[in-house]
Amino acid sequence: MTTTHDYAIAVHWTGNTGGGTKTIRGYSRNHNIDAAGLPTIAASSDPAFRGDPTRWNPEQLFIASIAQCHMLWYLGLAANAGVTVTAYEDQPTGVMLEEATGAGQFESVTLHPVVTITSDSDPALAEQLHSRVADYCFIARSVNTPIHHEVRVLIAE
Repeated sequence: MTTTHDYAIAVHWTGNTGGGTKTIRGYSRNHNIDAAGLPTIAASSDPAFRGDPTRWNPEQLFIASIAQCHMLWYLGLAANAGVTVTAYEDQPTGVMLEEATGAGQFESVTLHPVVTITSDSDPALAEQLHSRVADYCFIARSVNTPIHHEVRVLIAE
């Protein structure tokens, strides 16, 4: 049986500096992302595309969503496999290629999870579980960007 989940957000452009989009440089890329009951995310475009460097950009949010989904599924798989995770950190990176036309796409995303497990957990299994996440992670299953993993497993003392 398939279950449908619906998600709704609102994106509000806040960058009209008075002249709208009359010229390509005449407006701000700033916008807010909202959802009922959640704090607003202040966003813009990447500074390379005339964005505000103090705000999140779509490319960062794309990488963050992949890393979050991976982590959450990994923790569930670890729990089901008898691997006790006591800490999880990641500093994901992404490479985006921009063509001369201005179009582009992500070439790859690399997750760098550092997972700490208890001494009675199997480190080889803890590492191997990362390769199974893509079978379940909704985000990873929805994108065609290659997602790589550079995993470090630490044993808690």
